[in-house]
Amino acid sequence: AVARAAAAGRSSHAAARAKRRAAACMSRTNVQYERVDYKAVHAALPKMGKDVWNTTYYPTAEDARSDRRWVLLDAQDLVLGRLATEAAVLLRGKNVTEFHPAMDMGANVIIVNAEKVKVTGKKYEDKLYKRHSGRPGGMKVETYRKLQERIPERILEKAIKGMLPKGRLGRQLFTNLKVYKGPEHPHEAQNPEPMELPHCVFQGIYGGST
Repeated sequence: AVARAAAAGRSSHAAARAKRRAAACMSRTNVQYERVDYKAVHAALPKMGKDVWNTTYYPTAEDARSDRRWVLLDAQDLVLGRLATEAAVLLRGKNVTEFHPAMDMGANVIIVNAEKVKVTGKKYEDKLYKRHSGRPGGMKVETYRKLQERIPERILEKAIKGMLPKGRLGRQLFTNLKVYKGPEHPHEAQNPEPMELPHCVFQGIYGGST
């Protein structure tokens, strides 16, 4: 008798829960919500004016292209690494107050007398440049001295390109670099500004290079 009474109580509780659940479902399906036009609500809000607390400057494409400098560097008797560092800074635009790492804010850099750049230590014979044709056994290796005799412009180009960002921006920045053998260059119409780099001059205190 006790078991039957307990079972009857459980069944009545279950029936009551089912009835309440069905009533809740009916109430949810019968409720009609009013649609709100949030654009109209936003347009009706009072205008707050300019956001004076969020005025972060981000350069535009016009800012990057306007007033681009042309800089002339003479590589005669300058140390390769120090000259490449200065050229990379100019190409990157890190000396510009409006510099942004994602924009091309730098200058056009012209380097002349590329064959007269200096290296320190024993790099004339120990520094190696490698290239590969893409076919088996196509590796070619030559020393700094041989490459300087053959294509002196490539030495500066490789040194500076290694200091630029890797990717699309770096490739775009590299197109602003012009390296020439000898003192002449075809960019006189741009009126490049000569820049002196006294801290990059080879002092002759390192053994091995002349």
